[in-house]
Amino acid sequence: MSFEPKIVAMLCNWCSYAGADLAGVSRFQYPPTTRVIRVMCSTRVEPSFVLKSFLNGADGVLVGGCHLGDCHYVTGNYYTIGKMNMARKLLKYAGIDEKRLRLEWVSASEGEKFASVVTDFTGELK
Repeated sequence: MSFEPKIVAMLCNWCSYAGADLAGVSRFQYPPTTRVIRVMCSTRVEPSFVLKSFLNGADGVLVGGCHLGDCHYVTGNYYTIGKMNMARKLLKYAGIDEKRLRLEWVSASEGEKFASVVTDFTGELK
């Protein structure tokens, strides 16, 4: 049996989560080993959440937010960039490959992009 990486996707309610929902409704194919957690804004994802995901068995963590300049909370996704840079430093310190954390901007109308991102990320983790 081939290895199928488990991905935890923490997605912004306003854009990336809606994009994931559109991917499902449109029946775009992507690996079924992805688990989605909806957050109100990508900036609500703390570096400790990323680390705990890995400690609890995730092979990869995907953080999804609105495109820069389109955040429902105006500047939330700019803060996300800084938080994910900090998360990468923590992962490196813990001996976890920082490439196992991915930050993506996916809008509500980009269901196909969401499916593509998850498929690509799964391939990178294999």
